[in-house]
Order: sequence, then C-alpha cells, then structure tokens
Amino acid sequence: MLNEQELQELQKMVDIAVNALEDVKAKDIIVLDTVGKTSLFSRMIIASGDSTRQVKALANNVSVDLKEAGFTILSSEGQDSGEWALVDADDLVVHVMLPAVRDFYDIEALWGGEKPSFHAGANKPWHAADN
Repeated sequence: MLNEQELQELQKMVDIAVNALEDVKAKDIIVLDTVGKTSLFSRMIIASGDSTRQVKALANNVSVDLKEAGFTILSSEGQDSGEWALVDADDLVVHVMLPAVRDFYDIEALWGGEKPSFHAGANKPWHAADN
C-alpha cells in the first residue's frame, strides 16, 4: 500500500500526464488503479490518438511534462510506428494508441477497468469491425 505522501505524488503525476494528453487533444482518456493487480506500477492511463503523428506527439508530451515536473521516465516504446506508444514513469504507465489498436487489444478489459462511456447506448466509436 502507498502512504499518504506517495498517493499525493502519484496523483500529481497522473494529473500532469492527463493534462499533457488533453493539451494534444487525446481522446477517451481513462485512468485505471492497478494497486493490488501488479507490483510494477500503481496507475495506468490509456488514451487514443487520431493518427500516428498524434500518438507520437501525445506520448512525447507526456514524457516532456513529467520530466519537467521532476519525475523519472524509465522508458518509452512505440514512437517509431506511432500505432501504440507507451511511457513508463515507474508508478505510472501511459498507453497511447490508435483507435483500431486500442479496440483490438482492449487492455481496459485485461486490467479489469470499466469501459469508458461514449454516446448513450452506443458502442465504442472506434470499433474496427464497423469499417
């Protein structure tokens, strides 16, 4: 379990990452609490970008903003292709994906997260099988 100071630092980290994603117009941002599911990290953020260029920009913006705030980035993956980029900031892992990739891997379900609600009564707007 995290103590109060660690929780505050983690929340600051999450807030910075979410703001960085919102600054570059990420879509469908969700934050998952992974405490008790893994000892590797405590929070996971999943977001979508509309193009490979945007996915790369989103991941880069998260890395830059977290570094500027004094947090350590352990690694970044996927910026080459831009279909799925990951930023590992120790207690926080950020996944940024193209909608079709996000739909295919459905990591929200793997980690037991709730599906984000989109349009009342509608499925995910990026469902790849609809094309």
